[in-house]
Amino acid sequence: MRFRILHESPGRVRLKALQYSMSMEQADLLEAWTLTLPGVDQVTVHERLGSLIIVFHGDRKALYTQLSRFTYEEAREEAHVLSANSRRINREYKEKMVFQVLWHYAKRLFLPAPLRQVINTATAVPRLWLAVKTLAQRQLNVEVLDGVAIGASLLTGDFSTAGSVRFLLGLGDTLDAWTHKKSVDDLAKNMSLHVDRVWLLTDAGQQAEVPLSQIRIGDRICVRTGHVLPLDGILDQGDVMVNQASLTGESVPVAKHPGAAVYAGSVIEEGNCVVRVTHIAGENRYDRIVRMIEESERLKSNTEKRAYNLADKLVPWCLAGSGLTYLLTGNITRAVSVLMVDFSCALKLSMPLSVLSAMREASRHKITVKGGKYMEILSQADTVVFDKTGTLTNACPTVCSVVAFRGLDEKEMLRLAACLEEHFPHSVANAVVKAAREQGLDHQEMHSEVEYVVAHGIASRIGGERAVIGSRHFIFEDEAVQVLPEDQEAVDSLTPECSWLYLAIGGILSAAIGISDPLRPEAKEMTALLYESGIRHIVMLTGDNQGTARAIAEELGIDDYRAEVLPEDKAGFIQAMQEQGRRIIMIGDGINDTPALSLADVGIAIGSGAGVAREVADITIAAEDLRELALLRRLSQKLMDRIDRNYRFVMGFNGGLIALGAFGLLPPATSALLHNGSTVLLSMDCLTPLLPQGQAEQD
Repeated sequence: MRFRILHESPGRVRLKALQYSMSMEQADLLEAWTLTLPGVDQVTVHERLGSLIIVFHGDRKALYTQLSRFTYEEAREEAHVLSANSRRINREYKEKMVFQVLWHYAKRLFLPAPLRQVINTATAVPRLWLAVKTLAQRQLNVEVLDGVAIGASLLTGDFSTAGSVRFLLGLGDTLDAWTHKKSVDDLAKNMSLHVDRVWLLTDAGQQAEVPLSQIRIGDRICVRTGHVLPLDGILDQGDVMVNQASLTGESVPVAKHPGAAVYAGSVIEEGNCVVRVTHIAGENRYDRIVRMIEESERLKSNTEKRAYNLADKLVPWCLAGSGLTYLLTGNITRAVSVLMVDFSCALKLSMPLSVLSAMREASRHKITVKGGKYMEILSQADTVVFDKTGTLTNACPTVCSVVAFRGLDEKEMLRLAACLEEHFPHSVANAVVKAAREQGLDHQEMHSEVEYVVAHGIASRIGGERAVIGSRHFIFEDEAVQVLPEDQEAVDSLTPECSWLYLAIGGILSAAIGISDPLRPEAKEMTALLYESGIRHIVMLTGDNQGTARAIAEELGIDDYRAEVLPEDKAGFIQAMQEQGRRIIMIGDGINDTPALSLADVGIAIGSGAGVAREVADITIAAEDLRELALLRRLSQKLMDRIDRNYRFVMGFNGGLIALGAFGLLPPATSALLHNGSTVLLSMDCLTPLLPQGQAEQD
């Protein structure tokens, strides 16, 4: 495909696709495919203009070369795009809102008064009928007040006010639906991140890593401990424990045996299996997520729920105030003026719009929030707990040394280690595989079925002998591996500056692989920013020894740490802190972090980490910069400040309008105008960024 360069600057380019028009599907394909290119950080495609903006690092010419080979046909094979997406949702609701606004004001400008009266009366019928049905169910809520206000306006001949009230209520419903669908879509995108390649079991019995898009119904795929099931299927081989919390809400893993159905989005917690695919990637998983979210209210924050409940509780008082006004004054105009001020209008508009705006602002910083409730909890938290490896340290640790024992070859030991480690999603495992690849070592399958022991290591059999690789505790204590006398001095002299993986074959230590795991350069600044934001306690949990953990904690300015911890230790620590009354944020990236992420008040996963961690987490952040955590904390605090400010304004301003209307100082039309005008201005304020650009960059 051909592109024309519209603008170039360092790390950024704007291009124009040389085609007549671009559909939303084509825009999604182009955006998804471009994001897979090396060095591309961010892509924005404007389908109506046929243009795309790319933020990248690396060689510009190489990027142009890659783009020149783009075709929509290949993109459909290589890039998976959800059928329901933000682009379609945003366009649908934007156009719906524009139509509502244009139609409302076009009626006033161009239609004669008699026709407007007929239209306003006809469009008010659904609201009136809803109020009647609600009363029939013996409920007294905002739907009743809305119906009474519109009905009273119609009965007094104030058709214009009735139309304005119905217009604002309809606008609020649209915004509420937009917020909900956008939240669902963000969750679906979050669950689909990084599940783009699977292990296919060929007819010859070999395993081949292939793109998810190449899988067809009937294919058999291998799924191992800690991996997310990417597709629906039938369990063909293996007995496993499956965590289906993302689909059913069950927190306890379920045993699955051959012949049982398994579903995309669930996680293999124990065991390895072969799954025969029954549905290909796309609609089915997304539809289940949509149904799950639509059947619950967990995306709404407690503040939103309280605002809605308060609006309902105020209904009897508003109705009573209107009736009392009429009884005391005998003036129907004053009574209707009280009814014109509907607290629910502003509350229904401002609350969801504030949350939607905050979630969209977070997404611009590569932060995916699964619901407004998590931002509320984040703003109230007082304790942050960090995993170390892959979170406080670089997401891509490197192999700094390979030491072979028993006279074995170092390259052969690295090749064997990569063969074992390539099946498991952990930053250290990735480092071993990468080191073997860089040295040109071909590590084809040469072992039997592998077993992953969470937070310890991997076990398998090679040439009939048990092969294990993992931590010092796993190798020397759990597996009782022996060191040959002639190798003891070399083992004792291993530098403490590296973290060491130990490889043993047949119960004898065969190699040690040193892993360099440097701290992220921004980690110290990030901890300082979190303290400044009101966090009182920051804790680091790590499997390292006491000396290493202490040195890292002192370097980062962290006030507490726990060393040599296991996954159950992390979860137990979180629970103990919660019993002390603390609100806990947990940040991690690995399989061993998932129990703690699930238990914390808010679990935050690093985007480059294990799929199971992203699955159970409430928020996912990109891996580029940990200062995003401080930005997210600041954003959540600003959101709650805005919601509280809006709440006070709505109560104070509308309360004043009610008082003025009751005393006859405001006629119904003026009361409705001021009420509606303040609601519109409040809604516009909710669309403004919570963090100014300069402040966001500083955070």
